[in-house]
Amino acid sequence: MGSNMQIHPRQPQWICPPQVVFCSTVAPSSDVVLQYKHGRPVLAVQLPSRQESCLFFLRPMLMTVGDLIHDLQREDPGVTSASVLTKDGARVANTTSIDTLLDKDFQLLINDAVYNIHSPEREASSVSREHVVDVEDMKHMVQLLHMALHLPDHHLLKERQLLERLDGLKQDLSPLEQVKAQLARSAEFHSSRTLWTGVALLSVQGGALAWLTWWVYSWDVMEPVTYFLTYCTSIGVFAYYVLTKQDYVYPDAKDRQFLYYFHKGAKKERFNVQKYNELREELASVENDLRRLRNPTQLQLPVEQIQSQP
Repeated sequence: MGSNMQIHPRQPQWICPPQVVFCSTVAPSSDVVLQYKHGRPVLAVQLPSRQESCLFFLRPMLMTVGDLIHDLQREDPGVTSASVLTKDGARVANTTSIDTLLDKDFQLLINDAVYNIHSPEREASSVSREHVVDVEDMKHMVQLLHMALHLPDHHLLKERQLLERLDGLKQDLSPLEQVKAQLARSAEFHSSRTLWTGVALLSVQGGALAWLTWWVYSWDVMEPVTYFLTYCTSIGVFAYYVLTKQDYVYPDAKDRQFLYYFHKGAKKERFNVQKYNELREELASVENDLRRLRNPTQLQLPVEQIQSQP
């Protein structure tokens, strides 16, 4: 019994503290290869919420960087922040087109994950700038061909409509023009009579002052009278400015008298001045459109440029 017993030396036990593991929430950067499928660039991005790869078909000529970011956030609500950077780390504007972005390699920053994206060589079937220019030229040629085929008929139809409208406006304005001419003659007569009345009154005033100065009284007596007459005239001119907010200029005063008698007569004859002005403005607009339609050099010009020409 004693011979079978074995004694093993006791090994020392070392108590070690628990190992501390440091973890980072930042996803490691990875390279994403941009590939062309069916002639369109396709970007495969791993979404942070679902941890799965999602394909985004890009339209280089129609999409911008902002559209790509919007699609990422709409596909995965977990994408709180996303931006596109150059290889040097400079931020790319959201208004930059995808076609310009694909010229060089770039980086896609989603939340805290950085994806290095390599832009491959464009396939022959992809849309190029030269192809786009050719398409635009073709559209322009089709537009010119359509105008050459259909524009003459449209011009004839539009000219017929304008002529019919012009004839109708002239018929509506014909009786109003007669009444307006009669009112204008009456207003001109009354305004001229008012001016001649003013001349006659000033002449009578001058004659009366001369008679009183040389035959009745002396200049020593009439001098204060002429002073107060001049002062009263100044008060009258200033009162005219206060009431009309205009300087007392003879042509403007005559025009004001003309308008006064014209509107007075229009009210008496029940002449609708507002309707007459609207018809005249519409007539002028139709005549301008007809003149523009008949002039091939002004056909493609805007209305502002035509009106500014002498």
